[in-house]
Amino acid sequence: MVAFSCTILPKLSGSCLRVVATRRVLRFSSAMEQLNELRDLIARHARGSGTVTPVPNLRLSTIDSLSAPAQMVYEPMLCVVAQGAKRTILGDKVFNYDRGKFLVVSVDLPVSRRITQASPDSPYMAMVLRLDPVAIASLLLDMEGKPREGQPVGLAVSQATPDLLDPVLRLVRLLDRPADIPVLAPLVEREILWRLLESEQGAIVRQIGLADSRVSQISRAVRWLLGHYAEPLRIDDLARMTGMSVSSFHRHFKAVTAMSPLQYQKQIRLQAARELLIAQSGDVAGIGFSVGYDSPSQFSREYGRLFGAPPGKDAMRLRASSIPERSVA
Repeated sequence: MVAFSCTILPKLSGSCLRVVATRRVLRFSSAMEQLNELRDLIARHARGSGTVTPVPNLRLSTIDSLSAPAQMVYEPMLCVVAQGAKRTILGDKVFNYDRGKFLVVSVDLPVSRRITQASPDSPYMAMVLRLDPVAIASLLLDMEGKPREGQPVGLAVSQATPDLLDPVLRLVRLLDRPADIPVLAPLVEREILWRLLESEQGAIVRQIGLADSRVSQISRAVRWLLGHYAEPLRIDDLARMTGMSVSSFHRHFKAVTAMSPLQYQKQIRLQAARELLIAQSGDVAGIGFSVGYDSPSQFSREYGRLFGAPPGKDAMRLRASSIPERSVA
C-alpha cells in the first residue's frame, strides 16, 4: 500500500493543511478541557498555598490575590498552572508562566516569585509534583540508547501538551478515590515522568536522574551550601566536591543556577535569617552572625537590598501579617 503525503501529492496540500489545522484545534480543545477539570479538582481539594495531599510528592495551590515578590527556595519539581499566572526570577532571568504552562526545576534554587494574575473570583491554581531522581533514573534505563545530557539548566517553562496533562489529571483525580492511591499513584507518577522525559524539556529532567550529569554534580555543591551556608565559602573545595576544575565549576554553576556560588550563598543566608527573624524577635545582629555575617552593617545592608526593608522592620511587618509562602511554584 502506498502512503500518500502532502510532499508527493502537491494537489492535496490544501487538504493536508486543513487536516493539520483540525488536529491542532482538537488538541487545543482537549488541553482546555483538561485544564478546566484540573482547575475544578484543585478548587475542591486545595486549602490555600502548598496544600499537602495524600498522594506522595503532590501538592496543590490556590491563591486568590496578587502578591508582592517573595524569596524562597524551589526544589526539583514540576508545576502545572491550571489558572492565573506567576512570575519567577532566578538571578538575572525572568520566567512568566500562566494557564496551560508547566515549569520544571532540576536543582534547589533560591528565587523571587510573585503572583501576577489572581482574584477571589479567579484564583491562581497549580499542582506541584516533586521530582524524584531515583524514579527518573529507573526510567532512563528503559530509554533506547544512551540518554544525552544536554545543556545544564536549572529552570525552564514550556506549554503543557494533552499527553502530559492526561496523567497529571489522573494523578490529581486519585484524591477523589483515596483507596486507589497506594496502588495507582506510583504508576501514574511514572507516566508523568516519562512524558516529561519525552517533552521539549526532557534534557533538563534527564539530568536529574543521571548521576554523572552536570546538574547532579552541581547539586552536590548546592546541597553543601544549603547545609553549611553559615560557613566560609571555599570555591576550591566545592570544585573538588563536584569533580571539576575551578573555572569549569564556576561556568556550570552559573549555567544551572543563573548566579555565582557567592550570590547563591548570600541568598540562602538571607532567607535563613528572615525565617529566624520571623520566628524570634530580638537580637538582629546575633541572627546575622548566626547565618555567617561578621558585620552587622553588611548584614542589614544586604538584607534590605533583597527584601526591601531593614531586618527589624521587615520582621515586624511579617509577624504582623503572615508568614510568607514557602517553596511552592
